Amino acid sequence: MVMLDNKIKNDALDAEEKYKTAVESASDYIENFDILETITNVGNDEVFTPRKTCDMILDSLPEEVWHNPNYKWLNPATKNGIFEREIAIRLDIGLKDIIPDKEQRRKHILKNMIYAIGLTRFTANVARRTVYYCSQASRKCDGIKADDGHYVNGYAIGNGTWFDDEEGNIKTPITDHIFEKGNCIFCGISEKSKYNDPSQRETYAYEFIHFNKNEILEHLQDRFFGGNRNMKFDIIIGNPPYQLRVNESGKGLGGIPIYNLFVEQAKSLSPKYLSMIIPSRWFSGGVGLTEFRYNMLKDKHIKKLCDFSDSRSCFSTVDINGGVCFFLRDITYNGDCDFINTTNGIQSKTVRKLDEFEIFIRRNEALSILKKVLSFKEKTLSDNGGCSSQTPYGFLSNFEGTKNKTKNDDCSILCSKGWSFVERNQIVKNKETIDLYKPMISKLTCEHAGTPDKAGKYRVLSRTEILKPQQICSQSYLIICPQKELIMAENVLKYLKTKFVRFLIQLTLTGMNMSIDNFKFVPWLDFNKEWKDCDLYKKYNLNNDEINLIESLIREMK
Repeated sequence: MVMLDNKIKNDALDAEEKYKTAVESASDYIENFDILETITNVGNDEVFTPRKTCDMILDSLPEEVWHNPNYKWLNPATKNGIFEREIAIRLDIGLKDIIPDKEQRRKHILKNMIYAIGLTRFTANVARRTVYYCSQASRKCDGIKADDGHYVNGYAIGNGTWFDDEEGNIKTPITDHIFEKGNCIFCGISEKSKYNDPSQRETYAYEFIHFNKNEILEHLQDRFFGGNRNMKFDIIIGNPPYQLRVNESGKGLGGIPIYNLFVEQAKSLSPKYLSMIIPSRWFSGGVGLTEFRYNMLKDKHIKKLCDFSDSRSCFSTVDINGGVCFFLRDITYNGDCDFINTTNGIQSKTVRKLDEFEIFIRRNEALSILKKVLSFKEKTLSDNGGCSSQTPYGFLSNFEGTKNKTKNDDCSILCSKGWSFVERNQIVKNKETIDLYKPMISKLTCEHAGTPDKAGKYRVLSRTEILKPQQICSQSYLIICPQKELIMAENVLKYLKTKFVRFLIQLTLTGMNMSIDNFKFVPWLDFNKEWKDCDLYKKYNLNNDEINLIESLIREMK
């Protein structure tokens, strides 16, 4: 009987404990609930910033920014107002001793310190609602109450008296695209694009980047400071849109990056501090990003760079090809960069020269291997005759040849939809390789860049095979080192499949598509012989730690 009583008592205690745990969890959720987390993204081009990511970026700023009442802050690409709100909260704490009166302090912060431009009309309204409690910054309480005593209609912070107009310091964009020869001179979209559809409310002519660098400061002075030519912004921060589709439908291929335009425009304003979160694709690739990459890697003012190989570490609901990064640029700093990479939840920290290589290598632990390989100063597969261009024979991925041969010298062509035939005289590129054995790999990587398998390993290459004489391929594939003899072509393909080579390729990847640039670290060896990993480890004097790193990251490939 005593045992039964004890069991009942223990069950009751367990039930009570579970109840307490559930109540506490619910209480924690309610206390920490953020309505902004419920707003879904407009799309991959415009990714809303979660609070935890916003906090990471703000944490990277020096402590002094939270105690200076004279700084002017600008978010040139506000979406939901998260940056402005979190900045205001931190300044409210940091300026307590300088401006003790709470109302005066908060009015000063919102009226004289924090400024923003909405990406669109919609996001400007959302941001004002977040920061000013109302989409109309000057809206006053109309006194209408419900039966329970609460006011029916909303009103802005300070009862609408802190600002003289509806926008306050969070401006609705006012610019339009300017077209020359069918494309916008600022962002590059087609005049026939959906972005230029007069029937839609938004134009996506993002105000901050639709001015020349020699015009933007005066424009902002007019917008925010009544034309005062002495005013400037001390801190520029935000999460700009990442790309625009340039073709007429606004869908499919044709996306061009525009986050680089926001960064370069912000630099032109010479703020003391600049911090933005952007895709990491600029590290080694990206359409039209060569100059941007060069400028970023040469910029000695970049004090900190935090890289996330998997974008879901920052944006849980959005998978951004190649990961994301944020940086802190301090105009008073000149030196090497504190670099932090996060891969599979593991952080790696070091102080780096950003321009050590032509592209930026995100894996700190791989640098010793790369330096050993480069010390041999050998030709690489990115040299002429190694890796082909992205259209080896001039045919796009959607090309469809004929089902049957029409001439004896017709060539078989492998496209995205399979094999067909094309006349030899239609081939305009690399004609000299048509009758060779051609090691071929898919242009697409096996993994979505930055995302390994469950064991944390990468395969890197997907489809691989050898094209025989009179076989060619479309844009979907790359050709590597064509050979006269089949045995040498087979040796090339075996070499590409080694963990060593795929590791060197993987170091350069920040996207799904491979190109000749991804082979710039792969040595061009003698293919009269077969190369195995053990041979390559020995040739390049890799130690056990370096070998273990490669073996731990790259899957076996047969």
